[in-house]
Amino acid sequence: MTAAIPTLASQYDPAVTEAKWQHFWEDKQVFKADPNREGDPYCIVIPPPNVTGSLHMGHAFENALIDTLVRYHRMLGRNTLWLPGTDHASIAVQTLLEKELRQQGKTRYDVGRDAFLKRAWEWKEESGGTIVGQLRKLGVSVDWSRERFTMDEGLSRAVLTAFKQLYDEGLIYRGKYMVNWCPASQSAVSDLEVENQEVNGHLWHFRYPLTDGSGYVEVATTRPETMLGDTAVAVNPDDERYKAIVGKTVLLPIMNREIPIIADEYVDASFGTGCVKVTPAHDPNDFEMGKRHNLPMINIMNKDGTLNENAGEFAGQDRFKARKNVVQRLETGHPSRLIKQLTIAG
Repeated sequence: MTAAIPTLASQYDPAVTEAKWQHFWEDKQVFKADPNREGDPYCIVIPPPNVTGSLHMGHAFENALIDTLVRYHRMLGRNTLWLPGTDHASIAVQTLLEKELRQQGKTRYDVGRDAFLKRAWEWKEESGGTIVGQLRKLGVSVDWSRERFTMDEGLSRAVLTAFKQLYDEGLIYRGKYMVNWCPASQSAVSDLEVENQEVNGHLWHFRYPLTDGSGYVEVATTRPETMLGDTAVAVNPDDERYKAIVGKTVLLPIMNREIPIIADEYVDASFGTGCVKVTPAHDPNDFEMGKRHNLPMINIMNKDGTLNENAGEFAGQDRFKARKNVVQRLETGHPSRLIKQLTIAG
């Protein structure tokens, strides 16, 4: 009697193949790492994807490359570990959850901290589960028994311990520096998460009187409210128009603070008037100039985008409202009045 020949499917079905082999690998613990196993150690930590949705083709490409390396070294006989995990992406998750709450007519303050955190962890389980499922379908040869999440208690403590050790050894320090701050989420945002846009705006020109009574300098700015935190006026060292006044001081309008005129190559002599107001606490380029010239950094902003006590009479005002009020103050009630306002295209 002739044995029946098994029939092959007419086309490849990835759903069947992926599930079959992934189940086999995990059931047999094929990729489970053992530190006592022979062979030189070879370890890669998966670049943890954010639990904000699902993976995309970029993740697939990246993981395919890493999987190739890991499998190659495993076949060479090395004691190999590919450690899987996911990242918290707290700001993005908070933004998503707050959007859901707004649709319900609520804010995170309405539901309270505990309830909001509970929903955040539920989101992590939901989105993280989707991501892990996608990684399993990719067939990546990770050790799932060691899966981690960046907000796990052990990992969080390890991060704090590592940073404290680095600080104690003098290898890192804490200081003032520029960040992208989001008044809505009350958090710093990385450069990678910022989407820069060009918008139409205005360029205001103001007079800053020289303290020796010999005249004034004219500065141009797109953010008049930040002048309240000015600690210098800068000109280009090669600008013949201003060489004679470098080293002199001017009186900052409204705040009546005496600030120096400095020379710095960053200043573009052809832009505006060639005189630049310097607010080290509120502009990245000004921040660098401030460091070069040891200027004070006066922060005039609260975390919610309103002006603080360093803004004098404008304290408590929203930054956009303060912008209008500073311009109005200089237009109508200050000797260093507004000279002109130009519209600039983004």
